[in-house]
Amino acid sequence: MKIGPKYKIAKRLGAAIFEKTRTPKFELSQARGGRQIKRGGQASDYKRQLIEKQKMRFTYGITEKQLRRYVDESNTKVGHKPIFVLMERLESRLDNVVYRLGLAKTRQQARQVVSHGHIFVNGRRLSIPSYKVEVTDIITIREGSKTSALFDQLEETHEGTSVPTWLSMDVKKLTATVVGAPVYNPTETLFDPELVMEFYSR
Repeated sequence: MKIGPKYKIAKRLGAAIFEKTRTPKFELSQARGGRQIKRGGQASDYKRQLIEKQKMRFTYGITEKQLRRYVDESNTKVGHKPIFVLMERLESRLDNVVYRLGLAKTRQQARQVVSHGHIFVNGRRLSIPSYKVEVTDIITIREGSKTSALFDQLEETHEGTSVPTWLSMDVKKLTATVVGAPVYNPTETLFDPELVMEFYSR
């Protein structure tokens, strides 16, 4: 998915949703933007919902059609809270898992890693970023890709990467396992899923 000028998008949404916008320069620009918004009055409910929806979309690098489908699916799962189902689906995307494992620096790079065929799931080569991983799935790097510039220094650079508890990573073997379902933690997101659900329920 082509995203466009990331700095302008992040500034418009008021959140550092891209790697390149997590800088002091962006924080200063955001603070100035915040003062301008305050002078203009409070945003409408629709605008706030729209902004949160866009934050979610750009965070995961998905299209409007994909997000709409995920929301619809989360609303049809009986006995589960839609917000948790939605977040679990987003986090279970193969490109997001590759990012969470520290095999790529950004979700955009992770999407390219998957699309270019560097990733295997349960011994099968997959090039679909939206593929949904399941508990017990084993994720490996294609043998021929292990010596590429993408991964040859991973053992040295991976030390500072924080891998979520629902994933297990063996850096030396370049093998990972999905050991549980993603757990939604509101403090870890730059958007409000509840407002996203409200946007689509209008």
